[in-house]
Amino acid sequence: MSNRLSERGRPSSGKRRLKELLLKSDNRACADCGAPDPKWASANIGVFICLNCCGVHRSLGTHISKVLSVTLDDWSDDEVDAMVEVGGNSSANAIYEAFIPGGYSKPGPDSSHEERVRFIRSKYELQEFLKPSLRIKSISSEKSSLQLSFSRKIMDSFRSSNSSQKMEGMVEFIGLLKVKVIRGTNLAIRDMLSSDPYVVMTLGQQTVQTHVVNSNLNPIWNQELMLSVPQRYGPLKLKVFDHDTFSADDIMGEAEVDIQPLITSAMAFGDAGMFADMQIGKWLKSDDNALTTDSTVNIVDGKVKQEVSLKLQNVESGELELELEWMPLDQ
Repeated sequence: MSNRLSERGRPSSGKRRLKELLLKSDNRACADCGAPDPKWASANIGVFICLNCCGVHRSLGTHISKVLSVTLDDWSDDEVDAMVEVGGNSSANAIYEAFIPGGYSKPGPDSSHEERVRFIRSKYELQEFLKPSLRIKSISSEKSSLQLSFSRKIMDSFRSSNSSQKMEGMVEFIGLLKVKVIRGTNLAIRDMLSSDPYVVMTLGQQTVQTHVVNSNLNPIWNQELMLSVPQRYGPLKLKVFDHDTFSADDIMGEAEVDIQPLITSAMAFGDAGMFADMQIGKWLKSDDNALTTDSTVNIVDGKVKQEVSLKLQNVESGELELELEWMPLDQ
């Protein structure tokens, strides 16, 4: 009886985990066209997709994309585990869309069927946007084995942190994040005519902060701060404060930075010093984040960097410019 109960419990547990993954902000839009509220997924690729793109995925064959309904189909534990391990649309797109050529546009929710077919085939079947070391050119007699090998290579890129994890107490760290706080623009007034701003950043249990710039609404910090990145990392949280001598410091806005596109892209490429300068990933501006413009992940002089421009939230005005740099533990 206990075995039967445990077997019955698996699907509901899997569905719950799948639903939790779907509720993440980057998964509330189709990975291929951006249509809202996707209800389908490619279980072996690890992306959530809309009904229109789902039809194209089905036409590719299950050796490339195994399509399942999030609500109607039964999912195996392995399929749910694979989706969770990839992490969702942002992580997958950081790999599958790493090399979209300039001037090449993704389809939108209202794009034609032909536009979807062209893009989805290029993205998954022809692998035109992947980094070269992940591409596998298939031939018809070996499609299944080659696609399996390709899927393993992709999954290995998501797991590549395992070989470089180090322990500190009970926390596993996968790398270091260097954050250069460059400048603030048009920050809010908290004193009589100006403010004395400084920035506080939090990642997990760690908190660091910049120095105070006195009486300046357009401060320039150009200050580098270092944070260790735990295996179970969340967003980098920022708050800007006005320093007060005789009372509590006043908040001047806040924002969050999704560091997953940076880390996923960096780990997929491995040793960045082996590559020329190039774009390898992107964090897209949306209503769910504080970006003022799309933020690209680039290899620059053998280092993985990302310039980020943020509009401060819960405040009347203010923007913040940062530069992120990913540093492997063995660097």
